[in-house]
Amino acid sequence: MVGIFSLVTGWPGPSGFGSSSTAEQVTQGIDGTNLTAIITGGASGIGLETSRVLALRGVHVIIGARNVKAANEAKKTILTEIETARVDVLELDLCSIRSIRAFADNFIALNLPLNILINNAGIMFCPFQLSQDGIEVQFATNHIGHFLLTELLLDKMKNTVKTTGIQGRIVNLSSIAHTHCYKNGIRFDHINAKEGYNDKRAYGQSKLANILHANELSRRLQEGGVNITVNSVHPGLIMTPLFRHSAVLMSKPSHSKFFYF
Repeated sequence: MVGIFSLVTGWPGPSGFGSSSTAEQVTQGIDGTNLTAIITGGASGIGLETSRVLALRGVHVIIGARNVKAANEAKKTILTEIETARVDVLELDLCSIRSIRAFADNFIALNLPLNILINNAGIMFCPFQLSQDGIEVQFATNHIGHFLLTELLLDKMKNTVKTTGIQGRIVNLSSIAHTHCYKNGIRFDHINAKEGYNDKRAYGQSKLANILHANELSRRLQEGGVNITVNSVHPGLIMTPLFRHSAVLMSKPSHSKFFYF
């Protein structure tokens, strides 16, 4: 009950920050000029604000986006506010294994360090459909895509940690919606089945997978003595374009706030 009260009111926790704290407040005083971060879906919503604030703190931001035009517009917006910002855009369609592999190859070819990977992009409450690889689209985009991307870039981050001595960080954007899953959790034997499909529970299972991925990867890295943290996070109360498939919620006044499921 206390947690819900704090979430709704913004009352600060032990860290001194609460749900009403802004990204600028949380990062105040941080110098990220020696850091490089990849942010998937960094062209809108939470991803755009994350990109902007990290760029404000000097981090070299790589936006991975399916819509390159929109991502370049986001980059332009950031540069208008922060003239010294270092922002680059690389095409990334998390619904396509081929695109994910191409993104990883293109990033590695830049010969940049990788200090931070923020697996932010996602889709929500979609009608049933399969990705071009034949995987249910929410599970493909929200989990499989980020799982593969993380695996392809993990050695790069490990090498960066060894070279710089700076702790690496991986963040999975999950959701409290992981509690609203199918009855038995993830339908491993029926991931791509249309029968019994529920758009909200399918979203919930993809978010549960994000958390399980983060927990297991964190365990393995700790066992191996690798200085990389892996966390999953529920971003809290916010309205973003993620609700594009929820007409009722999208019809609410723009000043309203809803749980980001």
